[in-house]
Amino acid sequence: MKCLRIYATPDGESHFDDVELPTTKMSVHPDAVPFDVTSSYPASHVRIARIPAGMREVAWHTVPDPNLCVRLDGSVDYETSDGDMRHVPAGRFVLVEDTHGKGHLSRHSPEAQTVIWISLPNGLDMPPI
Repeated sequence: MKCLRIYATPDGESHFDDVELPTTKMSVHPDAVPFDVTSSYPASHVRIARIPAGMREVAWHTVPDPNLCVRLDGSVDYETSDGDMRHVPAGRFVLVEDTHGKGHLSRHSPEAQTVIWISLPNGLDMPPI
């Protein structure tokens, strides 16, 4: 399973990476077809944010801790300090780990949006639990 990642290098520059999350087949019910599931990763808290309509751009910023950002509706264009840009539509998720450095820029679609932020204190760098 692929995951878009925003991270910062030691020199403070932010970049994108496509991370492959390993999965295994899991059946949750005898009548259900098994589906791909990742391992469990430790999370410290969850926040649900409502981004108001008309909030078009959030200036360069970092995140306080690594988080998995799950976009329920709307879309966003992220830009990293190396000049790369990526479009993230509703239903996608991004691992945002640029906790230092120049950060990233967010350009939101005009409608209100709901986003879930799941804090992953170790990002995906730690072995899953």
